[in-house]
Amino acid sequence: MAIEMAPPLLRAKDGQGLCWVTIIAIMKTGTVLERERVLKEVRAAFEHEPRINLHKFPIEMEFCDGVLTLEGDVEHIAAKKLGLELAIAIPDVVGIADRLHVVPATRMGDGAILDAVRDALLQESTLLNCSIYVLRKGQLEPVREVADEPRGVMRISVNDGIVLLDDHVTGLTQKRLAGVLAWWVPGSRDVINGMEVVPDQMDSDEEMAKAVRIVLKKDPFVNEDRVRVTVQRSIVTLTGDVPSAPQRDMAEFDAWYVFGVDKVLNRLEIRP
Repeated sequence: MAIEMAPPLLRAKDGQGLCWVTIIAIMKTGTVLERERVLKEVRAAFEHEPRINLHKFPIEMEFCDGVLTLEGDVEHIAAKKLGLELAIAIPDVVGIADRLHVVPATRMGDGAILDAVRDALLQESTLLNCSIYVLRKGQLEPVREVADEPRGVMRISVNDGIVLLDDHVTGLTQKRLAGVLAWWVPGSRDVINGMEVVPDQMDSDEEMAKAVRIVLKKDPFVNEDRVRVTVQRSIVTLTGDVPSAPQRDMAEFDAWYVFGVDKVLNRLEIRP
């Protein structure tokens, strides 16, 4: 706002003048204080969450006009999703610019990640009715073209380790499974699942639970027979037992990978 265009003087009830510049200064001070308070509360929430390690994986934060920007690398998918959940719960945070990326299990170039995602989608039987295209160096390459209806169309691209899935599929399970398969590629730092479901399909807790069970069954590192899955209001609860701590973590990560999951309660016990 240009100060020259503002009224030079505002009259208070007592007749004394209040300088417009002073009012602007007060507003700016309030904005700065709000920003500092929000950032302090977000940082405190992160430090109290044991799966978010700010010392080993620092997160840059900025807050402006109700939007909190989070940027940095995090240890795993749980840290990323928990960070977003904790941040949006802070008063006055109305939106989040998510620039958090997971440190990959293996460093891979974008081309290698693209090939791995392509191959995983090609081999998945539930996606056989989907045409698949990859965007490589600005050129769209057909991988598999399907003519029979109903059919989906999947367009895959990778930029700096971030996988983008675009276009449409014919069911929510397809959308969710494709996203998980992309996350399972060791070099993936993030997955943006922008595919629409055509025709539109009503989502439900049972639909989400079904997808989580399918993912756990497909994961060779998890014994899904010993894991029970329930979902209520997009919150996944895992109960049962697994033989090791790594399997316990992997089962939780698999649930977090599923599109639409808001929270995961990991109540799995370790029983060798």
